[in-house]
Amino acid sequence: GSHYIALWIGDPTDAGSGGAEVSTSGTGYARVAVSRAGGSWAAPANNAGAQETSNAGVITFPAPTGNWGTVTHMAVMDASSSGNMLYSAALSVSRTINNGDGAPSFAIGALVISEA
Repeated sequence: GSHYIALWIGDPTDAGSGGAEVSTSGTGYARVAVSRAGGSWAAPANNAGAQETSNAGVITFPAPTGNWGTVTHMAVMDASSSGNMLYSAALSVSRTINNGDGAPSFAIGALVISEA
């Protein structure tokens, strides 16, 4: 199985009821599947009392074919569309993504998930 990385405009909140995921209509946007199998995520480690992991490979979204807006948050979802939000976090730097920009990506280790 896979988890799916999603980009959000605004805070999705823990309930998944805030903000808005980047639109898939005419934008080229789609969630990116990341396998839950070993090797896709770093081995969990303790960091100040929280279990933490990060992406072990580059996570690259499709190149935008329309404006995505200013992306402020990411979420880990359990489905390629709709589904349930498992984790969410603010990006350390918001990014405005427009038509013609290069494919957005998270470098190895850039996507850190922490659970206390």
